[in-house]
Amino acid sequence: MKRNIYGLAALLLAGIALPACEDLDTAPEGSTITSEQKDAVYTNNPERSLSAITSIFSQMTAYMPNYDAISREAHSDFGYPSIMAFNDRLGEDMVTIYTGYNWFSNSLTYTNHVYGQYNSTIIWNDLYSYIFSSNNVISAFNVSSESTDAELDALSTDYKFSVAQAFAMRAFSYFNLVQLYAFNVVGHGSDLAVPIITEQNAEEVAVEGALLSTVDDVYALIYADLKKAIYLLEQAEDDGYARPDKRYIDLATAYGIRARVNLVAQKYEDAAADANAAIEITDAEPASIDDVSKPYFSSLDEGNWLWGIKIAETDDVVNSGIVNYPSHCYTLNYGYANFSGASQISKKLFNSISETDVRRGWWIDEDGVSANLNAEQQGFMTDYGYAPYTVCKFAPYKNVVGTATSANDIPLLRVEELYLIKAEAENSVAVLNDFVKTYRDPEYNFTGDDLKKEIWRQRRIEFWGEGLNWFDVMRFGQGFDRRGAGFASNYVYVVSGTDGILLWPVPESEVEANKALKNAGYTYTYSRPKSVPDLDIEL
Repeated sequence: MKRNIYGLAALLLAGIALPACEDLDTAPEGSTITSEQKDAVYTNNPERSLSAITSIFSQMTAYMPNYDAISREAHSDFGYPSIMAFNDRLGEDMVTIYTGYNWFSNSLTYTNHVYGQYNSTIIWNDLYSYIFSSNNVISAFNVSSESTDAELDALSTDYKFSVAQAFAMRAFSYFNLVQLYAFNVVGHGSDLAVPIITEQNAEEVAVEGALLSTVDDVYALIYADLKKAIYLLEQAEDDGYARPDKRYIDLATAYGIRARVNLVAQKYEDAAADANAAIEITDAEPASIDDVSKPYFSSLDEGNWLWGIKIAETDDVVNSGIVNYPSHCYTLNYGYANFSGASQISKKLFNSISETDVRRGWWIDEDGVSANLNAEQQGFMTDYGYAPYTVCKFAPYKNVVGTATSANDIPLLRVEELYLIKAEAENSVAVLNDFVKTYRDPEYNFTGDDLKKEIWRQRRIEFWGEGLNWFDVMRFGQGFDRRGAGFASNYVYVVSGTDGILLWPVPESEVEANKALKNAGYTYTYSRPKSVPDLDIEL
């Protein structure tokens, strides 16, 4: 079965369950059930609504969910973390080498931005799977992004929480898509982005397909969905409902997601308001200098996480041994990274980090040493011959060096991001200085003229390897420059912020299956970047 949004819409219309959403659509006897029966199930079994939501989040760490769509086993196909890894490697901040063990070499070479390549299919299918699962939950409760407050008020507390999860996840998914397949909304609102598929038009899409919607229209849906999610979560939490764990979205997380959206849209006053609201209501606090003076960022239990992907030892991605995010992206677990050369921070970005900044130890230096590593960890890095500037930021699972159990949780939103959003949105040197000095570098004191550029540098360091940096490249519209970063000569690219190669192509399988899109004559004709002479460039 080739999966694409046209096909998925048809499946949902027919009442056939997606693999991770069988709680929504399949009766215990195995037969499909109607929308009316779904409502009855939820009425009699309120816990089923949470189970349905859990299945959406489980999709984010699925094992090879696109096997049928791409007709192959891809060891880079393991849910949302795959999207993080594909995009982190597109710019200049993450250096890798071309090798058979590096399943993300296509980002290094930009061969994944060639029409027909399967990486785009993985991204597209994953995000639209979350959207369709969210649509299914929303439709089961007969609400939509256009529902009135009174209609939402009529839901029980449990249902308010569940429906809020669906609205928030749909918004999160479309926010990813619109940033990857179109340029920034500021100045590009009328550009075509991606199809909008909701519970309201799924029947039409199943028959006729769907055209690409404008960037403005996608953002309108994102804002409408987040407004509903925040409204419902406020009520649910006022009624005493608390999320079971951090894989679910709480009110602070929803504000944090909207703060991201507002920052990209350059609605700075709104971004600051949302960031401040999230900071005020969350229990999360930035990790201390002591916390991050050793490998960290591996568990939902860490006090600085607002939201993350929960991984269990029994998950298929873990049992696979190597088809998971830590295998490819971390260095203190056992996995592909031990043999692929792993990934390094840009040499010029590393050299911009002060000697007094604890984050300098998140990577080994030019001598292969990090002050943040204990003897066992340092020995492991040395034994595998990791190149200078290789990452050692992320702790191995349960702090067992070399473990083959890669059940590390994956961060999606940390409270540190809220402080950096606040600093940028409020144009506040004081907020930036206070955050960095308190939590990362006691000697830090920014006195320069370009505050926005400095905040971006801080974000590039702080969230390196967490799937965020490419979105900053796209929102700032400045492209990237790999000179002086440490790339092999064949892959030293300088790409302008207006070059269409920065955009992901709509998958060929989608164009062929989507009648409306095919009839519209969708094309993608951008050429891969050409290498340029390397230079030793400072930031």
